[in-house]
Amino acid sequence: MEKYQILDWLNPGALGVNLLVEETKTKVKHVIKQVECIDEHQANEALEELMPLLKLQHAHVSIYQELFIVWNSEISSLFLCLVMEFHEGSFQDVIEKKRAAKRVIDSQWMQNMLGQVLNALEYLHQLDIIHRNLKPSNIALVSSDHCKLQDLSSNALMSDVAKWNVRAEEDPFHKSWMAPEALNFSFSQKSDIWSLGCIILDMAGCSFLDSTEAMLLRKSIRSLPDGLRGVLRTMEERRVPDAKIFSSLLPLMLQADPSERITIRDVIHFTFVSSDFRSSSGALMLQRQVVPEFIIDMLLESNVASILEVMQSFSSHPEVQQRAMKRLLRMSEDQQGVPWPAELVEVLIGIMKQHERILDVQLCASSLLLRTLGQALGQDPAATVPSDSAITPALLSVLRSHPEEQQLLVTVYSLLTIVASQGQATDELQRARLCEHILEHLDTFPRNRDICINGLSLLGALLVDAAIVNKAPLEKAPALIAEVLAAYPTDAEMAEAGCAVLWLLSLLGCIKEQQLEEVAALLLQNIRVRQDRVLLVSNAYRALASLAKLSELAALQVVMPEEGGSGLTLIQETYQLHQDDPEVVESICMLLAHLASYKEILPELVSSGIRPLVEEIHGHFTSSLELVSYAQSVLQKLEEASQRSSDGGQ
Repeated sequence: MEKYQILDWLNPGALGVNLLVEETKTKVKHVIKQVECIDEHQANEALEELMPLLKLQHAHVSIYQELFIVWNSEISSLFLCLVMEFHEGSFQDVIEKKRAAKRVIDSQWMQNMLGQVLNALEYLHQLDIIHRNLKPSNIALVSSDHCKLQDLSSNALMSDVAKWNVRAEEDPFHKSWMAPEALNFSFSQKSDIWSLGCIILDMAGCSFLDSTEAMLLRKSIRSLPDGLRGVLRTMEERRVPDAKIFSSLLPLMLQADPSERITIRDVIHFTFVSSDFRSSSGALMLQRQVVPEFIIDMLLESNVASILEVMQSFSSHPEVQQRAMKRLLRMSEDQQGVPWPAELVEVLIGIMKQHERILDVQLCASSLLLRTLGQALGQDPAATVPSDSAITPALLSVLRSHPEEQQLLVTVYSLLTIVASQGQATDELQRARLCEHILEHLDTFPRNRDICINGLSLLGALLVDAAIVNKAPLEKAPALIAEVLAAYPTDAEMAEAGCAVLWLLSLLGCIKEQQLEEVAALLLQNIRVRQDRVLLVSNAYRALASLAKLSELAALQVVMPEEGGSGLTLIQETYQLHQDDPEVVESICMLLAHLASYKEILPELVSSGIRPLVEEIHGHFTSSLELVSYAQSVLQKLEEASQRSSDGGQ
């Protein structure tokens, strides 16, 4: 609570007190609901239940800004604090204002607001989230034509019998919005439907029912449906706008038996599809969304443009998005069209953001995004990933939301490799500690080949041209890479990726002194086993050159005789195999130049007969200035060593 300043004490809610506060630094106002908990177990249980609500993303759902537990030593009580957005008005204010004036609520405004509420409630129910505390004061007015559901509750808090009974005695209005079964602490999506029915009833009847009459009506209809029939007749007699629709809809929503109550999808269909209750833009949006499945299937059988239109029209329906994406994944390249349509990338990123918590949607979206970008880059290697589509933040957010989902990790790693390899967002990825996360996953999932190889590829893309300020987290990378390569002894592709990362780590100085000899031995072993892999051989020799430059001990590791022969013998074998490849030859020459810089190693170079090889390189690659320079350096050192040996003999 230290960062908040209390401005006012608001009306208490059913669960606790509400404080109007202001952040001391930003001066942004919030509402903090303080809920007194029975014990630490209840507080932690409620906190765990509410944490997923922090990730909700919907235009008409107000998420919690922060959740925390505090101890009040003055009264020896534990409080769960829920930090919410602050808005001046709510549906309750609108109802009370109209009730005082005995006037009806504007029909178009009510339709627009109801469309937004239904849209938000359907979104929550699709995620198996129950509001539990739906009432007019918990539907905030962000502006005159924009509302948000707020103050979502948890089962752990709503099941506190003693607290509910105390609140009910203090203010009978609190429990009047609750469904009959909710009074016995049995909550479901159908409980929200009852509460929403009560809200519609209150808004439609505010011109002729005062607040007490309305409250008594809400309580009585739990057991006496005649009271509902009577007020619905009065609405029609007084010509309340949309009274006929309410007369048909509310009895279906306010069924005492929850099994007989309609669902949120039924409410939407009833109001905005099968009736004339559709004048506002919000209603029309819902009308477009509620379409039978066979029609959606027909729409999805069309071209990419039509499928994109369906995806945009049904943005809050994850099941429609998933079917649309699966349809796109089944399409051939010719049907899908490449290079990718920028609109498709934007739509996919939007889906990943909106349905971040739904794993199946994330799997489909990331797979389709990878296929789309991969196809385009395959046709045009010079193409670039769209930089304005917020790909990087969306992918990082997915990793945070599903850190243990291995299949998703593989796809997101591949996507981030594409982004990083084009030099985009590398600073952002490093600030997100992505290198550390990759190493954690290599350690956690060493038996998942796809995670290991994609993780190493992404790590390599991040380290190219990187300016690493904090090298400490990367110091455990060599040992992890050694473990991974040992787990896949015959996997050439894995070895290639691992050697590339070791080379980059050596350039960045992220290999500790005590690791240098071990890493050098690992590189020599991989060259010896996989001489045919050009990229592996080139990167491994570059890494050895970098290590030899840093340490004489690493350099000695190269020339020391071993069971498979010394590194100098291996160099000659590699040259014979790849003597026409300038990249490999340059890597060899670079290593020899650093080995020749040590006087103790020069005799080994002389005795190994390496000079003819270097002379051949010098004469064969005259067009490569860097390669010639390395060769000349080695020949000069060898000549000096031979001269010293000759002088010593005389």
